[in-house]
Amino acid sequence: MSPATLAASNASAPLAVQVVRQYIPNRGGLEDVVAQLSRQLLSRGFRVRVVTLDRLFSAPDKTLPAREIIDGVEVVRIPYSGSTRYPIAPQVFRHLSDAAIVHVHAIDFFYDALAWGWLAHRKPLIATTHGGFFHTAKFSGLKTVWFNTTTRLSALAYRRIIGCSAQDTRTFQKVAGSRVVRIDNGADTQKFGDAGARDACRRLITVGRFSVNKRLDRLMDAMVPLAAADPTWHLDIAGVPGDHSADDLAGMVRARGLDANVTVHIGLSNEAVRGLIGDTSLFASASEYEGFGLVAIEAMSAGLVPVLHPNVAYTDLAASHPEIRLCDFSDARTAADGIAGAHAMLALDPAGYRRAAMDAAAAYSWDRVADRYADVYRATLGGTKYGVPHGRLAERPGA
Repeated sequence: MSPATLAASNASAPLAVQVVRQYIPNRGGLEDVVAQLSRQLLSRGFRVRVVTLDRLFSAPDKTLPAREIIDGVEVVRIPYSGSTRYPIAPQVFRHLSDAAIVHVHAIDFFYDALAWGWLAHRKPLIATTHGGFFHTAKFSGLKTVWFNTTTRLSALAYRRIIGCSAQDTRTFQKVAGSRVVRIDNGADTQKFGDAGARDACRRLITVGRFSVNKRLDRLMDAMVPLAAADPTWHLDIAGVPGDHSADDLAGMVRARGLDANVTVHIGLSNEAVRGLIGDTSLFASASEYEGFGLVAIEAMSAGLVPVLHPNVAYTDLAASHPEIRLCDFSDARTAADGIAGAHAMLALDPAGYRRAAMDAAAAYSWDRVADRYADVYRATLGGTKYGVPHGRLAERPGA
C-alpha cells in the first residue's frame, strides 16, 4: 500500500506530530530519521504531521511552502527568528490542537518551549535526544550549566525521553532517570544496500553536513601521506554546506595539494551518492562528536569498511561490531596507517567482510526500530481513547 493510500485510510487514527527544526528537502541524519519514522508510523496505525521551520539553514533566503504532503506525511512549515542553534518559532503551538501525541526531535527551542508551554497545549510529550547539544566542545561550560538547569526542568514535562544511542541514554538518565528509554537510531539499510565495490580498492567516502565537528580538515590531512605513498588513493566528500561552505572545502583541498585525490560533491541525491559508493571500499569519519553514528551503519549496509575516529558514539558502536575500525584522526600519519590497514584487511576476504558488515547493519532496519517507537507511543497513550500499551514496554512498564 502506498504512503498516500495509508494516510487516507488512517483518517480517524491518532495523530502523531513530529516537531523538528529541519526536514526535507534538507538532507542530514536528523532529517532522515524523522522522515523514515514518519513513513513507518503510517503503516502502524498513526496519522503523521511534521512541524518544521520554513527555511533551510543552508539557504536562509528562500522560504519553503507553508504546507506540503511528502510521502503521505503532512508537512507544516513555520517562520523562525534568532540563531540556527536555537531558532525561536512560537507558531508551533498553532499546529498541536488535534494531536494525540507530540514527539520533539533534538534538544532546542522546541524541546524547551513545548515543555514550559504544556499548560497551553496539554498534549502528551515525548522527545528523542539526537545527541543533545554537545556536538562540539565550544561553550562546554555554558552547555553543562544549561543542561543541568533548563534541560533538566524541561525534562519534567516529557512522558518518555528516547536516547538514540548508549551515549545519549547515559547522559539523559542524569536528568530524567527511568523515563529515558534507549532506542538506537534506525538506518535505511536499503538506500545504499550492497552498493560498495566488490573488490578492495583505494577509494574512500565520507557523507554528511559540512560541520566543524566532522573535522573534514583532519580527514584531508590523512589523505596527504596516503596520496604521497600511492597516488591512486581518492576521497569523495559528499554533503551539504554547514559551518563550512563549498569554498571553504575547496580551499582546504588546494592548501594540501590534493586536487587530484579529493573531490567535493554538493547536494547529491541518494542515487548519486550510491553511484559514488559503487567505486568505493572504505567509509571514513574523523568526527569529534556523533549522537549515534548513523552513517557508519549505512556504510556497513553498503559493504564498506567504516574507519572512524574514536569518539564516544563510534567507540560504543565498535564495541558491538568488529567490522568497524577505529583510528585516531588527530594524527595524520596514524590515521593514514589506519586507513591503509583497513584496506589491507578487506583485501584478504572482500566477500566475507561484505557479508558480515551487511548482516550487522540489518539489525538497525527501520522495521525493527519503528516497532519500538510505536510501542512507546501506545504506552504513552495507554488509558486514552486511542488504546492501551502493548509489546515490550507494556511488559516492562518502568522501561
